[in-house]
Amino acid sequence: MATPRKWLLWRGGVFLAALAPLLLWGWQVASNAAGPEPGRYLLLNIGLGGLWMLLLTLSLTPLTKLTRWKGFALIRRQLGLWTLAYATLHLISYALFILGLDWAMLGSELVKRPYILVGLLALIGLAALGATSNRWSMRRLGKRWKPLHRLAYPILGLILLHFFWGVRADLGEWTLYATASALIMATRLPPVARRLPRFRKRLAST
Repeated sequence: MATPRKWLLWRGGVFLAALAPLLLWGWQVASNAAGPEPGRYLLLNIGLGGLWMLLLTLSLTPLTKLTRWKGFALIRRQLGLWTLAYATLHLISYALFILGLDWAMLGSELVKRPYILVGLLALIGLAALGATSNRWSMRRLGKRWKPLHRLAYPILGLILLHFFWGVRADLGEWTLYATASALIMATRLPPVARRLPRFRKRLAST
């Protein structure tokens, strides 16, 4: 029973770690510590949180190959669903705090800020991945499941474009995320992917 309990604690810890930023940002808004525009504060931070979650999710495969630790594979679906949750909350924050639930404004917003449409496309893609992240979908889709879930990388590109377009004033922060994304994507290249197990063996030998 020790091993299942260990994985349960691991998953529970990951759940709490993913939830913690949302609780922190909510507490900061409630205590008037989120600046003069708490709605925009939540919108931006939750959006960045979604990007963090997606980067963490995509990093789990190379980490598993490097370490052969089962724990990384066990939380892949969980973090993927957290990515979708953050992206959905980002959209809800936009609807509440920017649109004020006035959907008539959406058309003019899309004209002035087309990066919103890019973000919506990314959210639709994440929703498709989330809906098919279960075993039933894996069996149903068969060989088509893996190609579908490789769309996570184009979706990451859409999110980076959404972020770049929306916060052009702070290119330094965007560059850090883009660099991390490029490194993670590089691990999917066949020459790099083949060398990850070899790199693990070298680390083990040293």
